[in-house]
Amino acid sequence: MIQRLVPIIIIWALVDLYFFQAVKTATNNVYVWWAYWLYDILLAIVMIYIAAMPAGPSTQPRVIFWLIGFMLLSLAPKLISLPILIFEDAGRLLWYVGNFFRRLFSSGESQETLRYAGRRKFISQLAIGIAAIPFIGLLYGMIRGKYDYRVHKLSVRFKDLPDAFNGFTITQLSDIHSGSFDSKTDVERGIALANAQKSDIFLFTGDLVNNNADEMTPWKESFSALRAPYGQFSVLGNHDYGDYQQWASEAEKAANLVRLKQVHQEIGFRLMLNESLQIKKDGQHISLIGVENWGKGGFHKYGDLNKATAAVEDNDFKILMSHDPSHWEAQTLNHNKHIHLTLAGHTHGMQFGIEVPGFKWSPVQYVYRQWAGIYQRSEKKLYVNRGFGFLGYPGRVGILPEITVITLLKA
Repeated sequence: MIQRLVPIIIIWALVDLYFFQAVKTATNNVYVWWAYWLYDILLAIVMIYIAAMPAGPSTQPRVIFWLIGFMLLSLAPKLISLPILIFEDAGRLLWYVGNFFRRLFSSGESQETLRYAGRRKFISQLAIGIAAIPFIGLLYGMIRGKYDYRVHKLSVRFKDLPDAFNGFTITQLSDIHSGSFDSKTDVERGIALANAQKSDIFLFTGDLVNNNADEMTPWKESFSALRAPYGQFSVLGNHDYGDYQQWASEAEKAANLVRLKQVHQEIGFRLMLNESLQIKKDGQHISLIGVENWGKGGFHKYGDLNKATAAVEDNDFKILMSHDPSHWEAQTLNHNKHIHLTLAGHTHGMQFGIEVPGFKWSPVQYVYRQWAGIYQRSEKKLYVNRGFGFLGYPGRVGILPEITVITLLKA
């Protein structure tokens, strides 16, 4: 762990040294200089100490996430403003080269030097001002953004939706990541907001915990409040299997998964493991399908769509819960059974981006083609939830935590 941290700290230190030249140019306050270095030195010491701790269930993820947050506060703003300083230094280098040749023919250079020094101070102040924007954004995301729950409402139309389900409402939650939470009041406010939508059914699309089933212990009572007339159903996400934590043995890891499945039951979620069931209303039904996690690349492929749909009739209206949206293009779209609506999560919208009416951007879109919101191919639709919780960076900037409300309508 420490070996992995060394190159990060070296890069961090080089960026710090370079950016500090701008700080020195922009201000002559020695206390600002000391504060600049004290923050980063203390943070580096704590990071090395945490990295030296043995990995395992005893490691406190919230402490690590806050360290990640504070490191981003230190590094990200500097990286964003770095091009301005590099451009200015390149210009200064060209000026010095030109001034060298001028000195061969003239001895007067003092006014030019003073004017250039003035421009350099302005550029340094500009770089610091630009760095302040992401700094404030990241800090706000850590303090407030991660619990700034937003309700996304949409209607989806299908020609073959059973008449009894015209107007049927679904509240989808995803990526709770209970091991990251640090405010019971805020989490329960989000749960109350989800319940306030008064949907017919609750569907949860995976990642109840970060790794360990015990992370849900302080939150079981809170999430047990989620209730809907037609029930609460769930699937597992990639983090629920404990694959990202070191265990004393495979038996301990397996026991953790068994315990997590029990937790789903204890909070009132009907966990679906590569299976289907019917939701019945007024003598008609739709098929709800739940698969275990299936993700492209290095993610484990526990999901078995063939097994999950084995008992589903071809002409049934089908809703699939599949944690990772990459499953949609990889298997669901071309499956021999027409799956009308797929619900996924997983991406969190990277917890960072820009989202305004008519425009949506996040770095995660360069990894996942479907990463937030509604997508459609022919008569098949996918909705990707932005996530209820957070992981890694303990905050959200631009891409806020989501409660989705979907209304099924007869086209």
